[in-house]
Amino acid sequence: MSFSNSSRLRIAAIDFLNPAPLMWDFEHDPEQSRLAERYSIHRTMPSECAAELANGTADIGLIPIASYATIPGLAVIPGCTIASIDRVRSILLVVRPSPGIQAVKTVATDTSSLTSVAYTQILFHRVWQAAPKFVPHPPDLDQMLNSCDAALLIGDPALAALEHAMAREARTGERLEYIDLAHEWRQHTDTPWVSAFWGVRRQALPSDSRAIASVVDDFLHSRDHGLRHIDDVAAEWSIKIALSQDAIRRYLTENIHYVLDQDCRDGMALFFEYAAKCGALPAAPALKWL
Repeated sequence: MSFSNSSRLRIAAIDFLNPAPLMWDFEHDPEQSRLAERYSIHRTMPSECAAELANGTADIGLIPIASYATIPGLAVIPGCTIASIDRVRSILLVVRPSPGIQAVKTVATDTSSLTSVAYTQILFHRVWQAAPKFVPHPPDLDQMLNSCDAALLIGDPALAALEHAMAREARTGERLEYIDLAHEWRQHTDTPWVSAFWGVRRQALPSDSRAIASVVDDFLHSRDHGLRHIDDVAAEWSIKIALSQDAIRRYLTENIHYVLDQDCRDGMALFFEYAAKCGALPAAPALKWL
């Protein structure tokens, strides 16, 4: 399958640490040059990936799974995901231990991921029996807690907050509770927390089944090669964010799960069901796979 420059598929990717293994071939030779002839890449936030698919400025996007319920006509590339079997460390609800989670009336939310916000709403509804107000806020923990009872941190800011929790306590004299929302989800549903997958505007792809299979193979091979180069990913990203190579390696191997298997599909089914029941999302259509 070949593309001219004008017909390359447009990818909206996430500029966070956790998708780095999925992006390996797109960013490293020997595959990078070949893939650059077939795809053009734009990096943005997870919620913006979804917006670009919705408005047609991207053809493929690593999107929060919640977006599937709000964008008609999407298909999903099988096999690739950003998920967590138990603790994820990069999706945190931060609260003061007193008066506790049930007393939370307002949550400052980093809205870079629609899915994490929806998961948080589900847990408040089903587990903590509370209905706080969600207030969009830049991901600065101190400022978030100055204005709200709790803070939802996502991605690299969450990892940094957890890594530096003891330093913050020493600086402020305040002890906080860092609730790993993926762990809470696992405890109450016995399914993985699934955060994102590759969504595709089906009409943007050729109709030839071999061409579609070739696209799927590109993304699966990139994932597989990335998982074989975790040490290299850790070395590259330790320069970009305030985490050590060892902390990054542990996060990518112990906390993130990259294979969209049946357990993840079961977890997604529960997520869409519960999100619709609590009003976090409209009812989602059945998943369509490439």
